[in-house]
Order: sequence, then structure tokens, then C-alpha cells
Amino acid sequence: MLQISNKIIIADGEIEISAIRSQGAGGQNVNKVSTAIHLRFDIQASSLPAFYKEQLLKLNDRRITLEGVVVIKAQEHRSQEKNREEALKRLKDLVKSAVIMPERRKPTKPTRSSHKKRLDSKTKRGQIKSTRRQVID
Repeated sequence: MLQISNKIIIADGEIEISAIRSQGAGGQNVNKVSTAIHLRFDIQASSLPAFYKEQLLKLNDRRITLEGVVVIKAQEHRSQEKNREEALKRLKDLVKSAVIMPERRKPTKPTRSSHKKRLDSKTKRGQIKSTRRQVID
């Protein structure tokens, strides 16, 4: 079971985990042992609340396919167990990030003094540039 929050739990049966051979360097071990983990999680068929499902499907994430399946490949570690933990942690982080709503930005107004400083610096800069011009007699 993967615990997302106090009330939200994903059952092991909903997560499909398979071991595959890892890519990249690793010597002889990389050719013999399947240490990489390929995790698949179907959002539509899961027991997540409807709000979680909607937010996950709205995400613009390359790990979520058009059919609504989350695909995560973990191959950073040499052991299969560490890669399994890493893949489950990534799934948990993805589900958590989907429901966090960003705070609304409060529109602010620049202070009177900062506005005056900006205009003064623009005037000063313009005067400096005007002194560089060619003098006409």
C-alpha cells in the first residue's frame, strides 16, 4: 500500500511494477540482472477520489500518457529494491503535486518613491546619452 496522505491510500493491486534491464554502464551486471523498475498506474481505474483523478489528468506531465496511465522508470540505483522505492516515491510525489493549489498572486502597486526613482534614473540616463551626440555649430 502506498500512503499519499492520512486518508488517501493506493492499493498494491492498482500499481503494476515490473523489473527490466537497466540501461547504460554497469559492467557485466547490467547484462544479467533486471534492476530497473517500470511502474504503471492507471488513473481512471484507481480508487483515488474524483478530485485527485481530475487534477492528475489535467497535469501536463510527460509521464502521463494520453490514456491516463502514469509510467515511471527508475534505474538510478544498482539494487532492484532501491529502484522500486524510488519509483513509488516518484508516484507519491506526482499525486501530491497534482492537488496542491498555488497561492493566488496579490497584485501590488509600486511605491511613490520607487516610481520617482525610476523616472529620475531614466531622465539622467537620457541626459548622459544626449551629451554623446554630435555638436552642430
